[in-house]
Amino acid sequence: MSQVSSHPRPRGRPRSPAARRKALVAAQDILSEKGFGQVTIEAVAAKSGVGKPTIYRHWANAGELVMEALMSDLPEGSSPKQGQLLASLRSQLQRLVSTFATTRGRQITMALAASDPESEMTKAFRHRVILSSRAHGRALIEAAVERGEIAAPHDVDVVLDMIYAPLFFRLLVGHLPLDHRFSDGIVRHVEAMLTWPNG
Repeated sequence: MSQVSSHPRPRGRPRSPAARRKALVAAQDILSEKGFGQVTIEAVAAKSGVGKPTIYRHWANAGELVMEALMSDLPEGSSPKQGQLLASLRSQLQRLVSTFATTRGRQITMALAASDPESEMTKAFRHRVILSSRAHGRALIEAAVERGEIAAPHDVDVVLDMIYAPLFFRLLVGHLPLDHRFSDGIVRHVEAMLTWPNG
């Protein structure tokens, strides 16, 4: 991502949802056709017809745009107020696995493995994928506690680390397959780790 440079989001006009969607679709097309290395702010602006200042109102740099273009293929997760905790976690983890099993996902994974920890791509992955996934998982756990499905964990951050760290470790190290069998295994361990008052 040598062509990617950070750029402060300009102040001024409010963000346009329509322009944001056009830029995101253009980024997805470039990802599919040319690979992540060609997703620059300039290329997305040229393909989408959306001005660079407008794009920077939505993403700080091309690394953030790449990650959102990849992850936006995921269907929206279920509401934290709906369904069972284990089913919701299983659905989320399976979507993550399916996304990174794509050609685009594998390309980005290889780039991440070779990236500096402070690179824009790595930071974008941390915020747009890892931290976003954890935030969704936290909401699922808190909702399950609220409705009495599980007892409140002693340390929810440790629980979240134990759910997501194995997935992202296997994704980046690549020592074993990242597949639904693996994500389902994580969910089984979560079931054993939590306290189920009604179990």
